[in-house]
Amino acid sequence: MDRKQRPIVLGILFLILLWLGLWGLGSWWQFRMDLTEEGRYSLSDATRDVLANMDGPLEVEILLDGDLPAGMKRFQKGIEETLTTFQNYSNEEITIRYQDPLKMDSESREAFILDLAAYGINPTNLYSTQNGAQTSRMIFPGIVLRSQDYELGVLLLKGEMGMRPDEILNLSIENLEFEISQALQRLYTKNKKAVGIIIGQGEMAEDNGFGMVEALNEDYEVYKVPFDQAEEVADLLTFETLLVAGPQEAYEEREQYLLDQYLMHGGNLVFFVDQMAVNLEEAAGEGTVAMPFDTGLDGLLFRYGIRINRDLIQDLTFGYHPVVSGDFGNQSQLVPLPWPFYVQAGKMANHPITKGLDQVQFRFVSTMDTVKAEGVTKTPLIFSSNFSKKLSAPVRVAFEDMAGEPEVESFTSGNLPLVYLLEGNFTSYFKNRFVPDEFDASSFIPEGNAGRVLVAGDADLVKSWVDPSEKEPLPLGMSPFAENQTANREFLQNAVNFLVDPEGIMATKRKQFQIRPLNKVKVNRQKSVWQVINIAFPVLLVLLIGWVQYFFKKRKYERKHV
Repeated sequence: MDRKQRPIVLGILFLILLWLGLWGLGSWWQFRMDLTEEGRYSLSDATRDVLANMDGPLEVEILLDGDLPAGMKRFQKGIEETLTTFQNYSNEEITIRYQDPLKMDSESREAFILDLAAYGINPTNLYSTQNGAQTSRMIFPGIVLRSQDYELGVLLLKGEMGMRPDEILNLSIENLEFEISQALQRLYTKNKKAVGIIIGQGEMAEDNGFGMVEALNEDYEVYKVPFDQAEEVADLLTFETLLVAGPQEAYEEREQYLLDQYLMHGGNLVFFVDQMAVNLEEAAGEGTVAMPFDTGLDGLLFRYGIRINRDLIQDLTFGYHPVVSGDFGNQSQLVPLPWPFYVQAGKMANHPITKGLDQVQFRFVSTMDTVKAEGVTKTPLIFSSNFSKKLSAPVRVAFEDMAGEPEVESFTSGNLPLVYLLEGNFTSYFKNRFVPDEFDASSFIPEGNAGRVLVAGDADLVKSWVDPSEKEPLPLGMSPFAENQTANREFLQNAVNFLVDPEGIMATKRKQFQIRPLNKVKVNRQKSVWQVINIAFPVLLVLLIGWVQYFFKKRKYERKHV
């Protein structure tokens, strides 16, 4: 071997040995590095736990397929990348495939689309411009997951009211880990935690509470908890969260103490409380009057840092209430009436509970004020629109008032908080007071910092509509008198999931991917420059290299001939 060739051969052998060594090391020690600023390809500990608890293979069908515009292609790629990351962390096999429902045969397609609708995955019309002409096609922005025993569909394209399409896409990509890991948890969790709904103080009837139970039953074992059967606080501690929804009778000192000490022991409380009594059956004709009534919870909530006021909110972003306009034959004719008391709230805080939620409907909701409570953080979660007004008690409620156009100039309030989350170090309502006689004072806890409280001044937030034709209660957010479904069901699920485990899967919703759009003005101004750099410069560079080689070779051979 020539001496001049020896370094080259040794260098090649070194590179081959280095490559073989790295290949062997990689097959023995696998690792991943996420170098993105937002942690785009990293998974939370909660998601890894869900993947570790999978006890069988998983098949995932991505329904978003075909020729898509750039934005949807990015969304499709985000779904695939998230699932691929799940594959890398899972001990079980995850198979990914694409399925376009519209390419199935007609009989199978109809049945499959009905199944998707049951999962909440409804088709969306996607408009795009191709060759100067606008085209539209139907897409299904979701996935279907199948384990060995169950199947579950997940709608992945979600956004808040008023968002631009690019913001909805970005938000949906941010929430991919949460949506998919939550679905996996529902597929593979066998032992669900318990949630209790308090009864005994005139709370909702069974039909009205159907939606609350149906929404929570996906993630928890839901129980009705009669307070008269709870002899001590320990009887309540088996529940991760207790819900107080729409009491019609005042809570006495005994019930107040049980709720208070449950919170001090680290339990979580949810209050959906009507501060004003409204009888809609009397709203026809001359109307009726909404009056405040005592729930027995004012002192408790005040100590925790919140006060529900004795008033009602009207909003120009409103829903509809059905009224009888007459009879046709022997059937009453129901007409949806614009009803400003039904607030369609679409302004959400940037919080895991409300991030990505669509509109949530409140019916006869009261305003809330925060009051001093040392060590307690009060976070408003949902707000009214820019055009709201407060009506102090007593409040006239009459359908005839809605027959004309509302006086827009009177809606001068805006962004009124409708839901509050309270966290921190709570002080007991019974601190420096006598403990009720039937309880042991030695077990009293004056402070607690492990529990959380969520408060809304409206019980109808979690009250089901009843379909007048079928006489059956509907899931939360569905109304027989409105085409669009609101996000009440999803809000309740998110709220309870966060209260139970704020650092669990719900924490993945804190992910934020920054949109980095090109500066269109700068692009137009510098278009020619960058075209030259990207097209002409590489060609010129190749020609320059070729000329330099030719020049030096020419000089080399000229010297030899001299």
